[in-house]
Amino acid sequence: MTYGPARLLPGENIRITTNPDTEPFWEAARDGRLTACQCGNCGAFRMPPSPYCPECQSTKKEWPTLPGTATVFSFAICNKNPSTGEDYVYVPIVVDLDGAPGARLNANLTGCDADYVKIGMQVHVEWTPIADGWVLPNFRKVPA
Repeated sequence: MTYGPARLLPGENIRITTNPDTEPFWEAARDGRLTACQCGNCGAFRMPPSPYCPECQSTKKEWPTLPGTATVFSFAICNKNPSTGEDYVYVPIVVDLDGAPGARLNANLTGCDADYVKIGMQVHVEWTPIADGWVLPNFRKVPA
């Protein structure tokens, strides 16, 4: 089966919720900055953000700006829009974030045919407007 180009899900149908642990991530995204929660005590990264560091149990958090590049850790190829059921090729991915050892992020991929997605592929962030004025980080294949 040939899938064709990976597309992003329409942003107007995507809604998020925030809480005190996740809001700094979403605020940075709104400003076009990719970040990850880093322990202010031991320096361990964690995504998703949580109230306590899993390494040292500290509640101190920092949000450093990351370079915006990543490596595909895992992916799936979907050929139906989950909201409407229409034929629609999208590729949800899990990426290892450059500059944040141990931090992984779920996102979607675009910029290549779904048939050619590979674990280990290099990608870079791009920003997709979504509902309620928020912005979603998605990733595009880095050109060879």
